[in-house]
Amino acid sequence: MIDFSQFDSLISMTMYFNNEDTCKQAIIETRWGIGEAQDVVCPYCGEHHCVTRKDGRFRCNHCKRNFSCKVGTIFEDSNLSLVKWFIAMYLISSHKKGISSCQLARDIKVTQTTAWHMLHKVRALLAQDDAEGFSGEVECDEVYIGGREKWKHQSMRTPNTQGRSTKTKTPVFGMMERSEIENEDGEFEFMSYVRAMVVENTNRDTILPIISQFVEEGSTVFTDELNSYNRLADMGYNHKICNHGQLQYVVDGETYTNNIEGFWSHFRRMIVGCYHDVSDEHLQSYIDEAVYRWNTRKASQSERFEDMFNKSIGLIVTWNELRLCEVA
Repeated sequence: MIDFSQFDSLISMTMYFNNEDTCKQAIIETRWGIGEAQDVVCPYCGEHHCVTRKDGRFRCNHCKRNFSCKVGTIFEDSNLSLVKWFIAMYLISSHKKGISSCQLARDIKVTQTTAWHMLHKVRALLAQDDAEGFSGEVECDEVYIGGREKWKHQSMRTPNTQGRSTKTKTPVFGMMERSEIENEDGEFEFMSYVRAMVVENTNRDTILPIISQFVEEGSTVFTDELNSYNRLADMGYNHKICNHGQLQYVVDGETYTNNIEGFWSHFRRMIVGCYHDVSDEHLQSYIDEAVYRWNTRKASQSERFEDMFNKSIGLIVTWNELRLCEVA
């Protein structure tokens, strides 16, 4: 099996995956292990009765269908070289603030449209798992994306868009669990995990069901003074409030929402500094990307690439599922 820990830089990765056969062999070994063609599982019928064809593809003796190692992966309907795909995944996984479709197109010599589709295919791998929940100490906060009226001419501005108005902005709700992980020295250090999603609004009827779904009852929930959080104590949570309107940012040394606000700051810099603008239609996929980067920030580049590689061979995303809108 491939030792992904050796890919600690783009140079080491490209030196190894320098041809199509090596890339295909990596997919085969990761999906089915090192063995005979009989160990290959048919992606159509699930049987093991497969033989290797002269052209390198496989044939299932049960359903009589031919297939390659790319069937059942995000590479399935792409004619693009696997070498370029692997380089793209490494770049996406290693850049702290992401990589734009224009930059990716220049790096791997494809069109900007192709790079855009590649990026969205990879983002589909990073979707958040609804089965994962939080407990212990959890910070909750909301942010509003878009609607920068100050860059518009006075006559073009939308009135009354300040604060939490959603006339020109999209609300996003987030939760962050305070936790600890053990480092290489055997010591425990602070770590936080975040979950975020686009919401219709930040009203009580929208926010509280989300908290109830993802935060274990009895947990301590830290929020600001937004009225939507007022019933958390009645729901069985230990609710602690930091009133930002009264210039409170830390109360009793532990009541604050600074960690999740740090994530919002990182997310805004990713959007403004790298993508510049994001459509509402694809905003959730960019949030998923930011959440993945945050939750794996302690991982090495090789570990991130291995994780993304494993995800890539387990999810099919077709070109038709990615409807091209305004380029972000």
